[in-house]
Amino acid sequence: MQRIKHPIRQSHTIRRLLDRMPQEVADSFTDEQLIELNKSMGGRSWAKHKLDIRGTVKWWRSSYYFVFLAGRNVRKLSRFEQQLSRFMLALLSTLILLFCICVGLLAAYLIKSALGINLFDGFSLGIWSWFKENIL
Repeated sequence: MQRIKHPIRQSHTIRRLLDRMPQEVADSFTDEQLIELNKSMGGRSWAKHKLDIRGTVKWWRSSYYFVFLAGRNVRKLSRFEQQLSRFMLALLSTLILLFCICVGLLAAYLIKSALGINLFDGFSLGIWSWFKENIL
């Protein structure tokens, strides 16, 4: 009878472990046992992330690593984590809204200036002059 392969058996750590033992012993482990072995050896117990960016940066005489992971959250959050998550979402939403408002005001100002409309005689922010010289 052919055993269905569980994704844990494709794990690099588990494959290395199983390759070092006799085949009949390696086949005797259940998927649950392999998952727990993987956890105890420091392996990840979660699936692949939608966004998984890892790298290293050499700076001066040291090397630093960075990891950026993003994906669906399947963890149970504590009350503090839920409040922090809501606060960060509100902060991020506010920053995005402010950025959009600033871009919209800048676009409106450039359109106004391009049409030659002056709200205050003899006063200019200098944005239109800079835009004409550097962009147009």
